[in-house]
Amino acid sequence: MQQVQSGDTVKVHYHGRLTDGTTFDSSEGRDPLEFQVGSGQVIAGFDNGVMGMVIGEKKTVQIPVDDAYGPKNPEMLIEFPREQVPEDMPLEAGMRLNLNNSQGQVVPVVITEIREEVILLDANHPLAGEDLTFDIELVEIIGAPSKIIMP
Repeated sequence: MQQVQSGDTVKVHYHGRLTDGTTFDSSEGRDPLEFQVGSGQVIAGFDNGVMGMVIGEKKTVQIPVDDAYGPKNPEMLIEFPREQVPEDMPLEAGMRLNLNNSQGQVVPVVITEIREEVILLDANHPLAGEDLTFDIELVEIIGAPSKIIMP
C-alpha cells in the first residue's frame, strides 16, 4: 500500500480539539482538506502526523505548542490609543477586529481589555499557546508533483 511521503499531495478529513476537548475546527460536512505534505501549507505537527499514513487510515495526533502555532508572543500584544477608535464604535472584550499595519496588510486582532486611554489588542494567532489534538483520516494520496528535468 502506498504511504504518504513528503512532497505528496493528500486529502484528509480532520477534527481539531484543544486539550480540554473543545472543537476548534473540523472538515465535517465539507470537502476534505487538500495540501502538499512538507510544503508548509499546514502546521508542522499536522504535516508530521500524516507521514506514513495509508488511504483509509485514521489516527489521533497530539501536537505540542511548538509544532502547532507556537507560544503566545508578548510582542504581539498591542496598546492601541482609544482616541483613534471612532466614538460610535461599540467595543467589548473578546471582539475581533482587523487592523492595517504600516505595509497595508490586514492584521486580525482580539480586544483583550478596554482601558480609559488604550485598548489592549492581541494579534497572536487564536491557537497560539495551545497544545492541539487532531483526529485525521487519510482520504486520498494524489502523489508528488512530477518533475521535468531539462537537458
